[in-house]
Amino acid sequence: MNRRQAYEAAERRRALSIAAVSTLAVLAAIVLLVPLAPGWPAVRASFFDPAVFAQTFPTLLQAFLIDVMIFAWSVPLILVLGLAIALARGARRPAFFPLRIFGAVYVDVFRGVPVVLTIYLIGFGVPGLGLSRPWNSPYIWGTVALVLTYSAYVAEVLRSGIESVHASQRNAAICLGLNERDTMRYVILPQAIRRVVPANMNMLVALQKDVALLSFIGPVEILRQAGIFKSLLANFTPYVAAAVIFLIVTVPATRYADYLLNRDRDARS
Repeated sequence: MNRRQAYEAAERRRALSIAAVSTLAVLAAIVLLVPLAPGWPAVRASFFDPAVFAQTFPTLLQAFLIDVMIFAWSVPLILVLGLAIALARGARRPAFFPLRIFGAVYVDVFRGVPVVLTIYLIGFGVPGLGLSRPWNSPYIWGTVALVLTYSAYVAEVLRSGIESVHASQRNAAICLGLNERDTMRYVILPQAIRRVVPANMNMLVALQKDVALLSFIGPVEILRQAGIFKSLLANFTPYVAAAVIFLIVTVPATRYADYLLNRDRDARS
């Protein structure tokens, strides 16, 4: 190990030590100071009741499976529609200009309207047309609202990935005799998708949390079940239990997304 490497290793150890000490100091301050607040006993009884937590956690975990199912069937639809919108926005031929306009309007509208408002408008508006069962199901139209909203974000991420591929790649494919469709399919998209995987991972983490917003239009998933328990038990601990379940799922996914981002950054440097 040369002197530079030894210096960098010492600096990393110093930074880790400072970070560990500052973190422990903050945690100690929270543990020691929060219980001194006058209202802490009431807050502890209302939000951190161990008996209520143990009583409600299994049922909330079962309700969370509904969130997982909605997430599972929404993701493929979001990816397919997002890719279609990205390709429409990137179409270069003059004949495809209406598709470019449609893609731009679509992205502007669904990125501009809050997801909860889209869920309300579609989740209550479409069933209000008097559709027969099962086509008035909140599961269907809640999923549609999520797909429409998140596909707009995914489309922009995919479009940025497509545009990040150097023009020489396209020119080389044309020189090899590939037409425009095959160039996009075999040359551009494989590189673009690989580059945007970390960003789309973060999008999927956000989607997993926003599935809970469907509780506003009917499905008894984890957030609605926590609200039911809160009303029955006059205690807010079920919401804390629901938050713990979300953290168990989202924190590893977020860390994995960060790992992918760092790996991609290191590969580019």
